[in-house]
Amino acid sequence: MDWLDDKNKQRIVQELVPGKQITLAHIIASPDPILYEKLGLNPALDYARAAIGIMTVSPAETAIIMADVALKSAAVELGFVDRFSGSLIITGTVSEVEASEHAILDYVRENLKYTTCGITKT
Repeated sequence: MDWLDDKNKQRIVQELVPGKQITLAHIIASPDPILYEKLGLNPALDYARAAIGIMTVSPAETAIIMADVALKSAAVELGFVDRFSGSLIITGTVSEVEASEHAILDYVRENLKYTTCGITKT
């Protein structure tokens, strides 16, 4: 009867398109403390900072460079960086996170010749 179970399984295909681009640059201002916990961030340390910045990039390894630029450009904290998925999470004040995301976008656009998106905010 195992063959019946195979018919009910859902298969997800993830495809990466070659390119050099930042696909998401978002700032969450004044997030609820539960969001920090769900992201694996420490709300006791990060909640007082008042903003979360989220970015995604392809190729994924560029997230390491973005993390370096973020930390050098503003007084932000590194919440998460994943060189396999291209995800970056930073925390800080709204102005620090925004300055950091602008610095990242400028750097990858000018120096790495990436296509970039605009920054969105909620």
